[in-house]
Amino acid sequence: MPYLFYDVSRLRHRGIPKMTETILCTGNRAVCYGAIDAGCRHFFGYPITPQNDIPEYMSDELPKLGGIYKQTESEVSSINMVYGAVAAGVRAMTSTSSPGFSLMQEGISGIAAAELPAVLVDVQRGGPGLGTTQTAQMDYFQATKGGGHGGYHQIVLGPHSVQETYELVQMAFHLADVYRIMVIVLMDAILGQMVEQLKREPLDLGPVPEKDWALCGKSAKGGRRDVFSTMLLSPGQYIPYLGKMQDKYEKIEREEIRWAGLFHDDADVLLVSYGSTARITLEAVARARKESRKWGLFRPISLWPFPQEALRKAAEVCKAMVVVEDSMGQMIEDVRLAVKDQVPIHFVGTLKRHLEGPGGMIFPDQVYEEVCRWL
Repeated sequence: MPYLFYDVSRLRHRGIPKMTETILCTGNRAVCYGAIDAGCRHFFGYPITPQNDIPEYMSDELPKLGGIYKQTESEVSSINMVYGAVAAGVRAMTSTSSPGFSLMQEGISGIAAAELPAVLVDVQRGGPGLGTTQTAQMDYFQATKGGGHGGYHQIVLGPHSVQETYELVQMAFHLADVYRIMVIVLMDAILGQMVEQLKREPLDLGPVPEKDWALCGKSAKGGRRDVFSTMLLSPGQYIPYLGKMQDKYEKIEREEIRWAGLFHDDADVLLVSYGSTARITLEAVARARKESRKWGLFRPISLWPFPQEALRKAAEVCKAMVVVEDSMGQMIEDVRLAVKDQVPIHFVGTLKRHLEGPGGMIFPDQVYEEVCRWL
C-alpha cells in the first residue's frame, strides 16, 4: 500500500469511503486519530507543552465531524467538563502535561467516585513544580497510585511507539466503558513529538455495556435520572460502596494485565523499562546480544494494573534486574514489590544521564555502559 503523507481523515467527512491507510505522524497526532476512530466527539482541554498538538488538532477536526471542542480557562475546568460529558453517556477526553495533570486531581477523584468512563492523555515533562519542558517520566506515581484523595485506582497504559499510542487510545475508551473507570494513557515528550509510520485502522474491540446509568433528565419509566452524587451520607452505604469498587479493581487486576518481553526467557540480566525509554533500553539489549551478553527486556504496558506475577516469574530466570526510567526512580518501587529479594535490582535514571553530559534524553550507550559497570 502506498504511503499517504497527507491527512486523509480530513477527507472522510466529505464522503470519501473509510479505508486503511499508512501515514507518517507524531505520537500526539496518533492520540487524535485513536480518539476519533474510537468514536470520541467531545474534547475539553487547555494548552500546555509538550501536548499542544493534541488540542490544536482536535479543535480543527471535531467540529467537522459533528463533535464539540472546548478550550477551557484552566485544567480544572477541563477535567470537570469531561466529568459532565461522560456522565451524560458520551465518549469524552482531555489531554495535558504534568503541571496540568496535578491541577486535575480533584476532578479525577470525583470521576473515580462516580464510576464514570473517561480518558485522559498525559504527555509527561520534567518536574516537580513547573519543572522543564524537556522530556521525563515523572508522573508515574501520580498516575498509578491515584493522585487525588480516596485510595481509588485508574487503568494506566504506557505506549512505546506511535502505532501503539494509536491502538492504546482506542483500547482506553473501550476499557473505560467496560469497567466504568478512568483510563490514563501515559506518554512523554519524546513519544509525543517523534514521527513514525502509522497504519491507521480502527480496532474492533467488541461490545461494551449499555450506558443505562447515564444522565438523561428523565428515564423511560418516568423517574428522573439527572444527578450524580459522590457523597454517601445515608447509614450503611459507604462500606458496601467501597466493597463494590474493590471487586472491580480486583477483576481488572486479574483480566487486564499487559506487558511485552524480548529475550526475557533466558536473560541473565533483565532490563525493565516502559514508554519511549523502553526503546532506548532495547537498543542497549540488542548491543549486548551482539556481544554474546544474555540481556533481555521486560516492558510493562499496563502500568496499573502492574504485571507483578509475570515479572516475578522472570526474576526466577535472571541473575539481576536493571530498571531504566527517565526519572529519579518511580516505577522501580513496583518492580521491587513484585520481585522482592529474588535478585539484585539496579537503576539507571535521570541523574545518570547528567553525569557524563549536558543532559537531555537517556542514550543506549549510557544504559549499556552503566549496566556493564555493575556486572
